[in-house]
Amino acid sequence: MSEQKIVVLGTGGTIAGTAGAPADNLGYTAAQVGVEQLLQAVAPLRTLSLISEQVAQIDSKDMDFQVWQQLAVRCAHWLAQPDVQGIVITHGTDTLEETAFFLQAVLDPAKPIVLACAMRPANALAPDGPQNLLDAIAVARTAGARGVVAVCAGTIHTADDVTKVHPYRLDAFGSGDAGPLGVVEEGVVRRFRPWPCAPSLAPVGQIAGAASWPRVEIVMNHAGAGGALVDALVAQGVHGIVAAGTGNGSLHHALEAALLKAQASGVKVVRSTRCASGKVLPAPRDTIADSSGLSPVKARIALMLSLLA
Repeated sequence: MSEQKIVVLGTGGTIAGTAGAPADNLGYTAAQVGVEQLLQAVAPLRTLSLISEQVAQIDSKDMDFQVWQQLAVRCAHWLAQPDVQGIVITHGTDTLEETAFFLQAVLDPAKPIVLACAMRPANALAPDGPQNLLDAIAVARTAGARGVVAVCAGTIHTADDVTKVHPYRLDAFGSGDAGPLGVVEEGVVRRFRPWPCAPSLAPVGQIAGAASWPRVEIVMNHAGAGGALVDALVAQGVHGIVAAGTGNGSLHHALEAALLKAQASGVKVVRSTRCASGKVLPAPRDTIADSSGLSPVKARIALMLSLLA
């Protein structure tokens, strides 16, 4: 049997960023260092059987569906290779949770796909990217690992639960009520709950062939929220709307009226919540479907995939 390989796909992000001064952890430019150079900078990785490929080189705040298409196709290609044990993706933190959810939703991989990131640029005084990359590869090499997960600051989060919870600190991600999947300790995974496994929302072949994507937007409920934005989106031909409600998905009466009008016109509408933890609990009187526990950004992806399918 040939040696099992790990494929590392680069997409840019802070982990590949550089700053003008090593002490500057804010004024850096993301996506400046190639994935091969990132791997060569981590000495323990030089002896491993790794394949690297640069899929994109962007700041993850600029992530779009074209890059997701490319990433899903390349993941599917490498997952199908019998000598590939798993995939690591270097990614920015801003939209990491969305990319993770998207890949889990379209691939539901039987092998691990691990997203690695950083909160400091590659040339920082004390960069966090090398350790996060080392930990991500340790997860990808773990026997029995499967599904899409993210690794940051030694903690493993599943695609369904991972959320960026802090704009600056190194331990920037959480998993809400579910808690993390596990941790990486000196290169060894200690798991708290099962590896992710969920039915695919749309086949990767359908994603790869999509020339255009359904337009789904997010609107937020707040004090004094009105329906003008919803009316404008409907006039522009929006296909779906996710409402980030307050509390248990509650909506200002004016916003709710506009959403119900949009729903009656054929626009798909889903309610989520602004709350960082918990989920919308449905009630018999509900006139707008809930997001089945998904955050607004992940509910948007799920709705797009359902409309695409």
